[in-house]
Amino acid sequence: MRLTYREKIGELSRLAQDAGGRLMPNEALSKHTTVRVGGKCDLMVSELSALKAAEIYFAAKRLGLYAMILGNGSNCLFSDSGFRGAIILPDPREEGVIADGETVKAPAGVPLSAVCRCALEASLTGLEFAYGIPGSVGGAVYMNAGAYGGEIKGVVSKVTAMLPDGTLRDFSAEELELGYRSSRFEHSGEIIVSAEFKLKKGNRDEIKAKMDELMGRRKARQPLEYPSFGSAFKRPEGTYAGLVIENSGLKGYKLGGAQISPKHANFIINLGGATAKDVTELIELARERVKSETGYLLEPEVRLIPAEAE
Repeated sequence: MRLTYREKIGELSRLAQDAGGRLMPNEALSKHTTVRVGGKCDLMVSELSALKAAEIYFAAKRLGLYAMILGNGSNCLFSDSGFRGAIILPDPREEGVIADGETVKAPAGVPLSAVCRCALEASLTGLEFAYGIPGSVGGAVYMNAGAYGGEIKGVVSKVTAMLPDGTLRDFSAEELELGYRSSRFEHSGEIIVSAEFKLKKGNRDEIKAKMDELMGRRKARQPLEYPSFGSAFKRPEGTYAGLVIENSGLKGYKLGGAQISPKHANFIINLGGATAKDVTELIELARERVKSETGYLLEPEVRLIPAEAE
């Protein structure tokens, strides 16, 4: 007998509770993305370990439900219509972050900044560039996050992921297919459970000074006082997204509650009450204007998440 949609949600809720998850029906997605926009999802499940989160994700898929693992929500734009399915949040608590020799190990749901702090305490250098990147470990690997000349590709040594059949597999750095803001996980159907970062012994004071310097540069140049995605567009070859947007006359342009930041044009900020429609239209306006004025075709870093499975 085929289950109705409501019955599928009910069955997933039971499985998630049995796994120790917290059920959050009709939860506003705007509370769980850094840009603070998005409608409600039918079911959100939180407080699961990264391993349990992956299991519940694949359980949802087997039930035929639209499902998604969400980390810190820094590069996700959900529709104002919400999400007709299940959003699963891996636990962001930092207990699983461990320094072992010159390696730092971390579960997927932990903020990347927590891994940077762990490296600092262990006097390990190599992750300073990542301090302040607003994402989780899983999200950072998924998109090969980077800043200030560094990227995850240069420090990740191993990733453990769950395959659709529920088995776990370790992937070496070479197997991750890490490119500019991309990885194998965009198309493989595998779910990141944990990652290991190979670093080097360094001087704690020098590591902290570098982290403080880069955070100071972020605060000076980026609109951290407003909700945003972080960078909205990937860097075009030979130039910078913020520069071509500014040169196209859009720096500071407002649409509804959203604005192309007057501080850094590659940031779309929520001035208060912005909708996903406002943000989406700003993204499209920037792409069209930049293409027309400069010839560059901007590619969003932001993932636009449809309300229903496509």
